[in-house]
Amino acid sequence: MESNGFISRAAGTGKEGVIKAASERPALIILDLGLPDIDGVDVLKKIREWSEVPVLVLSVRDSESDIVACLDAGADDYLTKPFRTGELLARVRNALRHRVSLQEETVFKVRDVQVDLSARTVKKGSEIVKLTATEYALLALFVRNAGRVLTHNYILAQVWGPTFAGESQYTRVYVGQLRKKIEADPSNPKIILTESGIGYRLYIEPEGG
Repeated sequence: MESNGFISRAAGTGKEGVIKAASERPALIILDLGLPDIDGVDVLKKIREWSEVPVLVLSVRDSESDIVACLDAGADDYLTKPFRTGELLARVRNALRHRVSLQEETVFKVRDVQVDLSARTVKKGSEIVKLTATEYALLALFVRNAGRVLTHNYILAQVWGPTFAGESQYTRVYVGQLRKKIEADPSNPKIILTESGIGYRLYIEPEGG
């Protein structure tokens, strides 16, 4: 990280990590799940009680249930070991860039689609896209979490409410409807991407266009 221009601080235990996160207020946290005192998911939950700092999980745990648990607990991204340094750096940059853009802008652009959160309007090219209230709520959720993997249960809780947990057919149906309205080719989506068995991720344009 330091050889690529970042200032890093290390914590050897979960308790130490939570204390450092609170006192030093980092721009991003890279979290290992295999800690000697507290499970990494519990560390994540403690941090999420008071902070929305981007958290990227690195772990040898690669089961779908472990990934979903971390994302549901509030992780922004999940990378399994072994990983390529270039991929790690790209995900770090995306997480940081997304948080800055959310603070500075209310208009989000991806490919030929523009979402104005202040005006509550969606355009594809120069044409207004007509969305139902639920479709717009779903798209706005993706925009506010652009680049972050959202699990089915997280989406259901945010858009439909916690009583809809497990009803993943709702997300599949409404994502399908959204894709028909904003994707150039709904059968080969380039904006709302599927994370198999987990949920969805809204595409972020790479740095430099």
